[in-house]
Amino acid sequence: MEYNTQQRILPLPEYGRSVQNMVDHALTIEDRAERQRCANTIVNIMGGMFPQLRDMEDFRHKLWDHLAIMSDFKLDIDYPVEVVKKESLEVKPDRIPYSPNKIRFRHYGRFVTDLIKAAVDYPEGEERDVLIRYIANHMKKDYINWNKDGVEDQKILDDLCELSGGKIKLSAADYHLVEQRTLIPRRRQGQNNNQKRKY
Repeated sequence: MEYNTQQRILPLPEYGRSVQNMVDHALTIEDRAERQRCANTIVNIMGGMFPQLRDMEDFRHKLWDHLAIMSDFKLDIDYPVEVVKKESLEVKPDRIPYSPNKIRFRHYGRFVTDLIKAAVDYPEGEERDVLIRYIANHMKKDYINWNKDGVEDQKILDDLCELSGGKIKLSAADYHLVEQRTLIPRRRQGQNNNQKRKY
């Protein structure tokens, strides 16, 4: 018995080995007209496998592209459309470079880092104090999302000091952050109807 894992890898496995065997058979047909009829039949079968895609604008075009790919571009027939070229399939996309900027504490993210830079440049006063308080509370929320065990306020304020380059120094003794409460979903009414019934 021969298992599929022992057979060659299918170029388009979504069509299955039976359709691939039909394409392989079409490659062996010597009569061009017969080979063309066989290709048309294969494309119709392929289209019947995905009826939900028939309304797509280029559905038939994709089927002919797939037939060419499955035959390794060796099927000599008159394609009704211009099929994809083998060279274009082998072209790799350009590599997307990683951002050169490093984030010191990833759990706070880039947004918090940018806010801290803005707070450092902000003029002294009540608005700056409110902004720093919002930033510190947001940092605590981010930290708890990352580490469910909780965190001391001084740890957040120390991180804020480090991210600001030592320009924002605060103490937990006089700078209390908002407690982050764990929300417990309330039971919906009707869940405990069995308890209310009297027998």
